[in-house]
Amino acid sequence: MTPGSAGPLDDLRVDNVGSLLRPPSLIEAFARFRSGGLSPEALRDAQDDAVREVVRAQEKVGLPVVVDGEYRRSTFMDSFAEVDGYRELGGNLWAAHADRVLDAAAGDRAEAPSASSATVATEHLRLRESAPRREFVFAQDCTDRPVKTTLLGPDRIFQTFDAAGSSAIYPDPWAFLDDVVAVERDIVAGLVDAGCRYVHVDAPGLTAYVDPPSLERFRRRGLDPAELLTRTLAAENAVVRDTPGTTFGIHLCRGNEQGHWHREGSYDAIAEQVFGELVHQRLLLEYDTERAGSFRALRFVRPGTTVVLGVVSTKSARVETVDEVIGRIEDAARYVPLDRIAISPQCGFASTIEGNDLTADEQWRKFDVLLRAAETVWA
Repeated sequence: MTPGSAGPLDDLRVDNVGSLLRPPSLIEAFARFRSGGLSPEALRDAQDDAVREVVRAQEKVGLPVVVDGEYRRSTFMDSFAEVDGYRELGGNLWAAHADRVLDAAAGDRAEAPSASSATVATEHLRLRESAPRREFVFAQDCTDRPVKTTLLGPDRIFQTFDAAGSSAIYPDPWAFLDDVVAVERDIVAGLVDAGCRYVHVDAPGLTAYVDPPSLERFRRRGLDPAELLTRTLAAENAVVRDTPGTTFGIHLCRGNEQGHWHREGSYDAIAEQVFGELVHQRLLLEYDTERAGSFRALRFVRPGTTVVLGVVSTKSARVETVDEVIGRIEDAARYVPLDRIAISPQCGFASTIEGNDLTADEQWRKFDVLLRAAETVWA
């Protein structure tokens, strides 16, 4: 099962995971809106202005594909917020992230709130509106360059599902996963119809299968991690099947909230299954620290798939050098052909509205390093 014929953006050498640092004016606008001091229309105007500016900034630095920076979202998970049929996974939970206090220091492990494990179905899922389509249409009107759109993947959504609390609606919990896939396919269809040719799926939950505390949490909930991984990989593939002419990327990381991480463990334990089964044309893989393990796991990547190495950190203000990035590319090329490699930041720069602890200038300098490294390697 494959997405379809090759997409036009399969071979991009420099990629962008999705979220970018919000300007202070936009963060202030969100805060005023949440406190009742700003109307929805005024918030939208602030978002429009910020998106126009960040698109221009990406054009200026020379990125081949642009994003809207997820400037209309409180967190990267908001792509699924306009779906009816559940409570707590929508806007209320995601907005609550703005009120969280993370005890760990930036760069350390931080646990997700317990509320994120309580998605209760109130009826069968159905798509009410498609925020990703609206985001794409506006951003594409701002530029002649291709625009990439990001979605939250079904594995991450299912990991929050409260099967016992939802049994009246979904006696079979896997039916909930099937409905998640159906909704996601509706979102993808709307994006493709609007002209989007690069859809990026965020699947940070896939690294839970190499993280001992996460595996233990699955077992305490009565879930068999091996069965869960097999079923959710099939769901990830089902979202993108039979969509010719569209490039699909899928991003794996270990958490990225305000410089914190949530999981650890190398890809090796799941690489043969995950890298061998996912049918997305591009695998965007976090590789900025030793927590990801070595590039040896890349030997299991399907032939023809592009591996996007996330070798520039969004958690650190230190700007990597071009030589450092080139060295990482050369190391990875021992396991993947050079023409099937690309590079990107390890994750978004602002998975939540607060953003990570670096400046906008440092963010753009990191992209410049990636672009110069790519020019040197693939010129």
